[in-house]
Amino acid sequence: MANVLDSGIKLVKNVGRYNIGAASLAELRGLLDRLRNEASRKGEPTQVIFLVDQYFRTESDIGDRLAFCADDALKFIATKDEPTTDEIDRLVAELIHEGFAKPAAVVGMGGGITMDTAKAVSNLLTNGGKAAQYQGWDLVKVPGVFKIGIPTISGTGAEATRTCVMTNAASGLKLGMNSDFTVFDHVIMDPELTATVQRDQYFYTGMDAYIHCVEALAGSYRNAIGDAYSRETINLCRQVFLEDDMQTPANRERLMVASYLGGCAIATSYVGLVHPLSAGLSVVLGVHHCVGNCIVMRAMADYYPAAYDEFWKMAERQRVSVPEGICRDLDEATYKALYDASTMHQKPLTNALGENYKSVLTLDRVTDLFKKM
Repeated sequence: MANVLDSGIKLVKNVGRYNIGAASLAELRGLLDRLRNEASRKGEPTQVIFLVDQYFRTESDIGDRLAFCADDALKFIATKDEPTTDEIDRLVAELIHEGFAKPAAVVGMGGGITMDTAKAVSNLLTNGGKAAQYQGWDLVKVPGVFKIGIPTISGTGAEATRTCVMTNAASGLKLGMNSDFTVFDHVIMDPELTATVQRDQYFYTGMDAYIHCVEALAGSYRNAIGDAYSRETINLCRQVFLEDDMQTPANRERLMVASYLGGCAIATSYVGLVHPLSAGLSVVLGVHHCVGNCIVMRAMADYYPAAYDEFWKMAERQRVSVPEGICRDLDEATYKALYDASTMHQKPLTNALGENYKSVLTLDRVTDLFKKM
């Protein structure tokens, strides 16, 4: 494999501990009791910050299910738009003002947006400063508050990755806090929590795991463990999305495992061409990440031909509609903005196309790709 490049990743941190299986959310209470008791013995605050997807706001029993106590903080996270550095900064300032500068734990329950928000809050409470200061690789220097991730949709791998992705509106940069300190200390994977996910969204998000690993296996930054994670993720996704019903209880558990393994795969490698173009859609047009990946697949026949065919077979099998034509009739300034927001992602694009990727991804070529979307 002469084309294999050194990823620079020599030491990998995975999630400390996890629970998986139906009804495993019930394990949260005992875990929080232990953390509260440990904080109490040290004379430290026993409060917990709960950051929960706004979907659960109307559930009257959500506090009891999460073992919420009267002096804890419960914030419902809006997920209409992906998180920005400014929004993260405002949330952290609000929590500190309310007396939660040093909680016993931070719990993030929801999809990738909510879990990434929890990881960012955990880091900023101990590191200080602004979120934008930590966008990049290994800029977080101090361990965050003990953080627990509870995914309620499967695919992004946010429960397993060492990053939390945010958009900086001022710089146009969509990038995460890539750090070992960003990894969750504990994850609870309960497939019962994904039972009510809307069908198209279940597919879009699940495809993030599949596309992560297609890009990793087709790339130049490779290693044996990442390849193994990627192959099994793709195998599980095929089992889920090539069956007649992707949302059976067994398939929801398979996809939850695929999401976790896909996140582990990306922790040892890099994505490829799909994710930078999807980031461009997000920054410039406000398209959510996972549906953005699926839209980008409309233009990937020349780059990932086997995955392109399989992706559209899966979409047809599951009767899922992927948006079309969103970039067809844009003005030149918008195409240039899409180009700039996409081609700034050096490592993924080097992984996909080599160190001279800029000679391949000319403005005209990238514009043609977006017009296919």
